[in-house]
Amino acid sequence: MQNNAKKILVAMHLGNGYGSQPGAWRMPGVDPESFTNFDVMVKQAQAAERGKLHFLFFPDGPASERDIETQPPGPNIDVMMTMAAIARETKRIGLVATGSTTFNEPFNLARHFKALDVMSHGRAGWNAVTSSTDDTAAYYGKRIPSSEERYGRAHEMIQLMQALWGSWGKDAWVHNKENSEFTKKGAINAINLQGEYVGASGPLYVPPSAQGQPVIVHGGGSPNAHELAGRFANVVVGATFTIDDARAQRKAFRDAAKRYSRDPDEIKFFAGLMTTIAKDRRTALDRRIQLTESNFPERVAYLQRMLGIPLDINRLNEPLNQAQLTNARPSPYDPRSAHALKIAKEGWSLRDIIAHGVIDYHPVIVGPGVEAADHMQEWFEAGAVDGFWITPDVNADGIDAFVDEVVPILQQRGLFHEDYEGETFRANLGVPDQYGIDPRIMNHKNK
Repeated sequence: MQNNAKKILVAMHLGNGYGSQPGAWRMPGVDPESFTNFDVMVKQAQAAERGKLHFLFFPDGPASERDIETQPPGPNIDVMMTMAAIARETKRIGLVATGSTTFNEPFNLARHFKALDVMSHGRAGWNAVTSSTDDTAAYYGKRIPSSEERYGRAHEMIQLMQALWGSWGKDAWVHNKENSEFTKKGAINAINLQGEYVGASGPLYVPPSAQGQPVIVHGGGSPNAHELAGRFANVVVGATFTIDDARAQRKAFRDAAKRYSRDPDEIKFFAGLMTTIAKDRRTALDRRIQLTESNFPERVAYLQRMLGIPLDINRLNEPLNQAQLTNARPSPYDPRSAHALKIAKEGWSLRDIIAHGVIDYHPVIVGPGVEAADHMQEWFEAGAVDGFWITPDVNADGIDAFVDEVVPILQQRGLFHEDYEGETFRANLGVPDQYGIDPRIMNHKNK
């Protein structure tokens, strides 16, 4: 590829500070207090920025108390506090966090994200998603609304937040001491919007950031998600296990953008990729076994359902026999099944099949960095993705492993930039400037 050709975009999932695997917090060299140690989070963010990654991704939501006795909660202790700490110690990497449109009020969320955008000099992004489970709703003393209500509220909330972000005029802040003019007269305006689900009448008293306002991100794959992202988002974080499915998902979002009179290139589709980077496959498998062995009984049981054959937890060190392989049928309801059967047919032991990550929630690379680079290149050049969001097995050394062993290969192949293109998140993503509501979507009725 030429230097001026399109490049892969790469994000890093940070989460709770430990990593994607349940045993990450107990690994040698991991600070067991990483969950509340903001210095640890800053160090991880700086490692990702050293690799010129485009943004950090923090999912959010209430944590289940079910497994907290033996492993940490999945979400970060507080995504806004964490990103504020990181913003002060980094310079170019984007900062994206989830904020539910179902259980937040628009004025509060608009203020939090725009303040972060100002603090970080234009590097904030809001992952605007609906909440979908009664367990989550219970934390707020509520029940989950219908899909129609949830997405109707989401469409209104994003518009209202963008209206609030634009209510402080772009050139309003003059802070002129000589004539006591802090802002231009009439340049800050109340928005006075009231929809079916949310409303607000006051201006947001936060001036524009270096990029104007935060980038909108969305995660999901349903028709409702296509419409929401097609209307508002510049980034979509997806979950997909094959090139064909990723290509179809990316096309669905791009087609939705066209329906809202947007250029489809304004939406960047990111597929998930989980990594265990080591010098060879055997070393990487042994690392994942160390991380996940306590969860093997439930993972073997799940694999058994995926393949439709009996599996014996007491025979972890044996490969599947010929009768099992002959009778195995990939589940039509689980897109990971075909890959799981492929790994089984290569002759790996049951323990190693599980360690390959065949039932993890994204494709998994277990081996040297070149395998991750090959995967990313294949999907990118097939038109399946614009980028990837990487989830290391253990943050403490897994981020450095990706930066030191995968990024240089992608750069040598001309697939990844050598340095940040600009100073703001929008500039580095290559998406348009925006301040306030995008006028192109105003003529479309809420979904």
